[in-house]
Amino acid sequence: MGLLDYYKQFEGLTEEEVNSELREQAAERKRKALTRVVTLDLSQTTWPELPHPDVVNAITFIARRGMQRYPHTRGSQLRIRLAQRHGVEPARLIVGNGAAELLSAATRALIEPGQELLTSWPSYPLFPIMARRAHGRAVPVTGGVDALLEAVGSDTRVVALASPNDPTGELLPTGELERLLAGLPEGIGVLLDESLVEFADAQPTDASLALLENNPRLLVFRSFSKAWGLAGLRCGYALGGPGSEELLAELEPDLGVSEISQAGALEALRSCTDLLAKRVQRVAHERVRLTTALRQRHFEVSDSQANFLWVAHPSVDGGELSARLARAGVLVAAGEALGEPRHVRISIRDEAASTRLLSALDRALV
Repeated sequence: MGLLDYYKQFEGLTEEEVNSELREQAAERKRKALTRVVTLDLSQTTWPELPHPDVVNAITFIARRGMQRYPHTRGSQLRIRLAQRHGVEPARLIVGNGAAELLSAATRALIEPGQELLTSWPSYPLFPIMARRAHGRAVPVTGGVDALLEAVGSDTRVVALASPNDPTGELLPTGELERLLAGLPEGIGVLLDESLVEFADAQPTDASLALLENNPRLLVFRSFSKAWGLAGLRCGYALGGPGSEELLAELEPDLGVSEISQAGALEALRSCTDLLAKRVQRVAHERVRLTTALRQRHFEVSDSQANFLWVAHPSVDGGELSARLARAGVLVAAGEALGEPRHVRISIRDEAASTRLLSALDRALV
């Protein structure tokens, strides 16, 4: 309807009739708005909120100033800042286009065709893909450190682990990691993906990094994609111990990391530390509340240290539960694609999201 047509519809009407018509149209718009259900997406592990304005401003400034130039290939400012943050020499830290890219590069560097990558299962779906792209074989292992050590064979060259683990949310305690490193034969590298570690509160965030000093076979990978909420920047980094410098240099992206990604990550380190702490605290509090509520509803719930829960119900499998929740406007990740069809992975947000999820679950289980 054009502007002239809009006004023509009121010709010949009294003022009271016009006002009545407008009130009725407004009431109809309100009714439609109230019946519209906004989908609640709890299927992703990335942070759902918009980035901090200071990060957006830093990215915008760099985009206007220098998108026509190639980036500094070694990400010097960001690299130095991260090395200072974690108390390591800059040569023992590299920056890449996300932790996933660096994990894949490490696998290609360490595995020769036909050799094995061991990983606990279910775990990060990228791990088997990494082995295949390196022309190796992925060996999924059910169980903890003892099961991994028992599965080691003559062709094993890499053990890839996520802590907290995706999708179960379980944390690998530093003592267990140390026991794994001590029990592995020489020549086997350990790739530890800690993209979700900021959400953990069972041990200090940098607890695993203390093991780097005496374990050059260990590489630790971190990301700005999860708790930092900057997944779109594709920025991650890897740390190693003394003697790992040559291997780390081999993993660096050939053309570096974009200036925009580096600027956003640097500004996040400058401006968002307090925001990150509050975000993590909120998730930790809601994680306990939601775990308790789900167990009261007879769900099996793993002890998560991440921003999601891995759950199963005895009366319905994961795919069916996911479908029922989707019909109620709540999206969760079905477990079949993540290695376990009985389960679903449910991301943690805030109290309002948990309340809506629990209400949808109560209806779905009737």
